[in-house]
Formats: sequence, structure tokens, C-alpha cells
Amino acid sequence: MHDYSWDPWRVLRRAAAIIFLVAAGSGCATMVSTATARMAQNLSAAVLNQDDPETVRQGAPAYLLLVDSLIADDPQASSLLQGGARLYVAYAAAFVTDPDRARRLTRRAVDYADRALCVELPAACAPAARGVDGFKAAISGAGKAQVPALYTWGVAHAGWIQAASDDWNAIAELPKVEAAMSRVVELYETYERGAAYMYLGILATLRPAALGGRPEEGRRYFERAIELSDGKNLMEQVQFARFYARLVFDRPLHDRLLEEVLAAETEQPGLTLSNTLAKEQARELLADADAYF
Repeated sequence: MHDYSWDPWRVLRRAAAIIFLVAAGSGCATMVSTATARMAQNLSAAVLNQDDPETVRQGAPAYLLLVDSLIADDPQASSLLQGGARLYVAYAAAFVTDPDRARRLTRRAVDYADRALCVELPAACAPAARGVDGFKAAISGAGKAQVPALYTWGVAHAGWIQAASDDWNAIAELPKVEAAMSRVVELYETYERGAAYMYLGILATLRPAALGGRPEEGRRYFERAIELSDGKNLMEQVQFARFYARLVFDRPLHDRLLEEVLAAETEQPGLTLSNTLAKEQARELLADADAYF
């Protein structure tokens, strides 16, 4: 028997490496001055193209402190706030095991992401936007220029939800995260190689259909994410197997996806770290497949 109780923080934690994939990208690569932007681009590339996750785990805290100092110097710079939010949530999700520390780090990510969204789309921070319906109405006014801030907001809040497992206020944010990612794909579906579809796929497959989940819709989201990344983002296939194939007990699909991940090329520009983590997770999923299925 398998427990299908809704446990979003547990399953989102299992998808932590996805968050890291997008963390060191565009938000940090567009910092305010030319010199800072060049440094951030080079450091981001070094992180994303690293094939040793332990090196990143040990080195990332220094970069977090650097971003904090830059934000303190320019607290209304949206690109800095977005970069800080993504890095904090990424580091917490991928490398932090202490629950209290994870909550602290993801709360900082949420603070930065909220501030960035307030700069880019003030209506989303108005009192009327606190509820789900009000938030949806507010982000309906977003344009393509607001996509990075909206996407960052979704990433940060997803990370906070998985870390704050005992906080129902955090869990209540899930519909808003889904709304944010849905708006991202409406406005700019290829942003971050279509990674918003990944989140939508996960959210749609958190529960079986009998408990309100939307597994077939989730499958379409995963397939679209893989299509937009041209199959080079191996984490998408890992999450397709973990969330959809396991949910519907499709062992052939599960094993095929994971075996394809293990056979694929790891090194891809901007994806090497994520692909390295994806292969680690693929091996784990295949190792316990007999017990699961």
C-alpha cells in the first residue's frame, strides 16, 4: 500500500534540484553595474557548469553573503532581489538538511522575491492581492517584462512551502504559486527553457485524480517542458518519472525515463550541475523501484 495523503512539502523537497537549475541563471546574471553583471555571469556559469555538487555546496554561502551586501547597497534593485531570492531558495533546497535553517533561508528568499515583485508589479503587493483570487487578478496585468520577477516569486514561495512543513499559511500559498507559473507560460513559455511547465507538472501530480489531482494534465506539462529544453534538462525526465509515472503506477514509463537519463550526456551548457544531480536521483529512484511498484 502506498500513502497518497497530500504531503506537498515532502514531494517538493524531493524536487529540490530543479530549483537549483534555475537559481544561478538570469536573475543573478543581470545585476546592476556592468562590472557586477560580468562577475555574476561568470560565477553563474561556473556554478551551472560544475560537475561536482559538493564544490558548489561548500562555495555557495560566500556568494549568498556577497548578494546580501549588494542588496543592502541597493535595496530596490529588482534584478539583485531576484538573484538573491533564487540563490537562497536553491541553496536551501539542494544542500540544507537542517529544517530550522532551511526555513530561515527560504524566508529570506521569499522576502527578496516579494520585494522584487513589488517593484515590478505593485498591484501584486496590494492588500487586495493577498487572497488567491485577488492575486490572480493582480498578475493578470503582468506583461512579458514582469515574467522574471513573477517566476522568481513562484520559485521562492515553492521553496518556502517545502521548508515550512508545519505552517499552513505556507501551504495556502500553493494555489498562488500555480497561478504565477501559469501566468509565466501564458506570457513567455520558453522562459528558463520552459521550466515553469516543470512546476506546473509537479503541482498537478501531487495527488491522484481521486483526491483532486490532475495527472494527465501534469503529464502534458512535463512533456512540454522536455520539448522546450530539447531533452537536455535531465531533471525534467526525473521529475516526470517521480511524480507522474509513480502516481499512476506506470513502471515501463518510469524505468524508460530514468534509464534515458542515465544514458544521456551530462555536460550541457548551463545544465551540467543539474544533470549531475538528476543522474544521482535517477539511480536512487531505479534502486527502489521494485519496492515501490
